[in-house]
Amino acid sequence: MTSSKVENDHSGDGAVGEGYQRGLGARQIQMIAIGGAIGTGLFLGAGKAISKAGPSLVLAYAIAGLVIFFIMRALGELLMYRPVSGSFSEYAREFIGPFAGFVTGWTYWLFWVVTGITEVTAAATYMTYWWNIPQWISALVFTVVLYGANLISVKLFGELEFWFSMVKVTAIVGMILICAGILTLGFSDAGDTASVTHLWADGGFFPKGIGGTVMTLQIVMFAFLAVELVGVTAGESKDPETTLPKAINTVPWRIAVFYVGALIMILSVVPWTHFKPGVSPFVAAFEQMGLGVGAAIVNFVVLTAALSSCNSGMYSTGRMLRDLALNGQGPRLFTRLTRSGTPLIGTTFSAALMLVGVWINYQWPGDAFEKVVSFATISGMWAWIMILISQIRYRARADRGELPQSSFKAPGAPFTSWFALLFIFGVIVMMGIDAEARVSLYCAPIWALILGVSYLVLRSRDPENAAFRR
Repeated sequence: MTSSKVENDHSGDGAVGEGYQRGLGARQIQMIAIGGAIGTGLFLGAGKAISKAGPSLVLAYAIAGLVIFFIMRALGELLMYRPVSGSFSEYAREFIGPFAGFVTGWTYWLFWVVTGITEVTAAATYMTYWWNIPQWISALVFTVVLYGANLISVKLFGELEFWFSMVKVTAIVGMILICAGILTLGFSDAGDTASVTHLWADGGFFPKGIGGTVMTLQIVMFAFLAVELVGVTAGESKDPETTLPKAINTVPWRIAVFYVGALIMILSVVPWTHFKPGVSPFVAAFEQMGLGVGAAIVNFVVLTAALSSCNSGMYSTGRMLRDLALNGQGPRLFTRLTRSGTPLIGTTFSAALMLVGVWINYQWPGDAFEKVVSFATISGMWAWIMILISQIRYRARADRGELPQSSFKAPGAPFTSWFALLFIFGVIVMMGIDAEARVSLYCAPIWALILGVSYLVLRSRDPENAAFRR
């Protein structure tokens, strides 16, 4: 399925040219898009970011959210030009070159394998909150169940993701409503002290200075990783021309409500000085309110978020491996599909690696494994960079009349795409400055070397598919 061979597919239900089934409806696509923007980065990671920036973290989320919208609109323009399951790997291959597609496909695959390993292990850890059972048993059960669900049909994957996302959305909306009630009616232990003045009363809106706020942008951007997953569903959406633009256009209000809105409400009820790294701001808020059930609720929500991420990993890894195989950039056996249109071998291979990773994490939870896990952040941003560069090149060719115009043009592009690119590179620079985040950059050259050597081998065996540009 080289880029020169794939035709636009705008069919309805049933089999598509890639062999997949159009099994994801509008309801599921919308919740996959929403769930992709809400993860453990918000429920757990926001505590560290609040302690570093104070109330100005709200502004950081708003700015980063705007950049994410630019990225998603760039992806949307490409998706409406050619909706394929390979998504940004396919676009990188077409508009930058086969080597870029090779790197993007394998890097995004690794991103989800590593993420799946960490998330299924985390989910097993969260289970010990209620039951004292061995962690490996929970990890095994979760992996097998999600693996089975992904093999049965894409519709079942979509249904699971719908309900996982529903739990996360319900939790955030519930928190916002509770905080609004405390601010207006004054109930709970926090009723007497809750006030919007907390947003600027304790050291001002920028208590750690503007520099402190800027340095949290890397943490904020990490929270949005996986928002691009909706692009991988393009080849299996029932009506991509309608459902995908609607899902992408909801990005602004999703970020406004679930990130900016939720943080404004929480920081109005609980002063920012009460939050600490490693402690969920939701748990801290519930404790301040005197609601003892808060910890159990948040534990359930974070468990759901972890399973949602692992479920997404199962889904996307199989599709990426099949896309690489169809383009001659991966083993041909990954092209096989089940009768229901799911990539059997690719999903099985990825799930097996996730199981091995759970075992490694259980046996040797030392620094070496942590360094591999940290690589997930930089590999996720690589996909965003490829999306933006591909959109810039596509728009240039479409404007010259060489390619058909997309029905869903990114507003302000290519300037918005260039802005988003510069922003991402700025975040990478900040990662290099921050000692805690710098480890992510150390892993990148190692992976680049592995890919480079692999590509040279591929090039010697199949020059046509491995040509740097055609």
